[in-house]
Amino acid sequence: MGLEIIIFFGAILFGIFLYWTESKSNKLYRTFNKIFNSKALQMKSTDTKGFIYKQDVLPRVLTVAILFLVLALIIQFLTPIAIFGSYYGISSLASAIFGTLIGTYVANFVIKSGEVLEEQTDSLEDVVKDGLNKGKEFLEDLKTQDTKVVQEAKKEIKETPKAPEKSARERLKDKGLM
Repeated sequence: MGLEIIIFFGAILFGIFLYWTESKSNKLYRTFNKIFNSKALQMKSTDTKGFIYKQDVLPRVLTVAILFLVLALIIQFLTPIAIFGSYYGISSLASAIFGTLIGTYVANFVIKSGEVLEEQTDSLEDVVKDGLNKGKEFLEDLKTQDTKVVQEAKKEIKETPKAPEKSARERLKDKGLM
């Protein structure tokens, strides 16, 4: 079980690496496209689609599964390791395929979010600057309003003379408690 977990996380990293390299250059996919398709059906030079990059779920699953099956067959026949001879070999193969698929989707998420952040960077800067400016204006308004309120309160205090109040002793005497 421990080896399968290691294979799974290694496959996630491998899937991220596959997706990232194919997002940078799709020369191998273009070569296969030129070999198998006629001139009219060949992809344009501006198309960035690859075996894994910008593919739907089913073609991506098939590509990764075929890749690992071919690698497993090569290992099976060239080395004494029997991948298809035991449950553990098949389980490790399935973990590698599934981990690679998860890695491609993780890389897709990271690349897409990076593109969105690059597109939104200017608008985010503007939003932050506007927010800061509005905050500064609000604080200035509060300061001026506070000083106005304090000044008005001081004027009211100065204008209204206080009537002499009775002491506590006199109030108690008035009530007849003393």
